[in-house]
Amino acid sequence: MNKIQTITTPTGEKMAILPLSDYEALLDAIDAAQALAEARAVARGEIETLTSQETAALIDAATPLSFWRMKRAMTQTDLAKSVGISQSYVAGLESGARKGDPNLFLRLARALRVPLEQLISPVSD
Repeated sequence: MNKIQTITTPTGEKMAILPLSDYEALLDAIDAAQALAEARAVARGEIETLTSQETAALIDAATPLSFWRMKRAMTQTDLAKSVGISQSYVAGLESGARKGDPNLFLRLARALRVPLEQLISPVSD
């Protein structure tokens, strides 16, 4: 790593200036550390992984919500009761006929024990 320059801004804040190659090496080291931490968490059973068959089922599911509900062996009624909505509302969410608000999806994620991101499809342009 090259020598790092420091400067002090007019407001008194100290800043470090380093070559771009050093900055990129730091980013790579952070990525590697995060990947290692995630691999260790998977090995300890702290992060759930999917089999190839489950991944295919998730891709083929009408919505991620329906996949995770079935993976958790819950009925629509079970899930509805756990978050305080009707079974027909769950059915509508799973078919895409109904849209839920962020708070509802947060409750659904908690009930299904998955990160919120697992239930929300990416927005397409």
